[in-house]
Amino acid sequence: MRTLVENVMTTDVAAVNQNASFHTVAELLISRGVSGLPVLDDDNHVLGVVSEADLLAKEEFKERYYGDDYRPPLRARIRHTAGSEGSGYRKSLGETAGALMTSPAHTTAPDAAIVTAARLMDRHGVKRLPVVDADGRLVGIVSRRDLIKVFLRLDKDIEQQVRDALHGKAEVTVTDAVVTLTGTYAERSQAVTAIRLAENIDGVVAVHDTLDWKHDDIADLPIWGGA
Repeated sequence: MRTLVENVMTTDVAAVNQNASFHTVAELLISRGVSGLPVLDDDNHVLGVVSEADLLAKEEFKERYYGDDYRPPLRARIRHTAGSEGSGYRKSLGETAGALMTSPAHTTAPDAAIVTAARLMDRHGVKRLPVVDADGRLVGIVSRRDLIKVFLRLDKDIEQQVRDALHGKAEVTVTDAVVTLTGTYAERSQAVTAIRLAENIDGVVAVHDTLDWKHDDIADLPIWGGA
């Protein structure tokens, strides 16, 4: 059985309403020891995510204009608003979570496989994903650390799951989550399938094999195409 997001996510989520003040957001980030918060509407729908980086945009633009009391001229403000730095400049003026957040949020579902969540994080360069139900309401949050937990499975549990997946047709040993397969299959394709099944078990770091086969049915397959 594949591990799902709901099996590893945190349900006690630190989140803020879109109308929460800058100060409230900063205070919650510090008190909960997190670097980002889902931003919600009044019906618990996820609108975006506000992070430490979003808050720091205010200090970044203060520093850029050499002092808290200095307000850049209209031409400079228009240039930053319209240019590539426009988003950061707009955030520097924000006073609420809704104005500061990055939107839309990248989210996942409770019944998504953890590998799907990991790919989303990698694709979008984020460290966590709000978990939402079918209506887009927040039900949890999953972080990179949560996904790594799957690699802490006991060797004996991984070994049993691999044995079950292979129906006892290969010898299985597991050390530090590395699976070793030995044995002989009737067909080469069966050995290849066994390796793939073992690799797909949650928590498996690598698969080493010395599998053999009596008949190379893969080599017997016709080669299509050609001149």
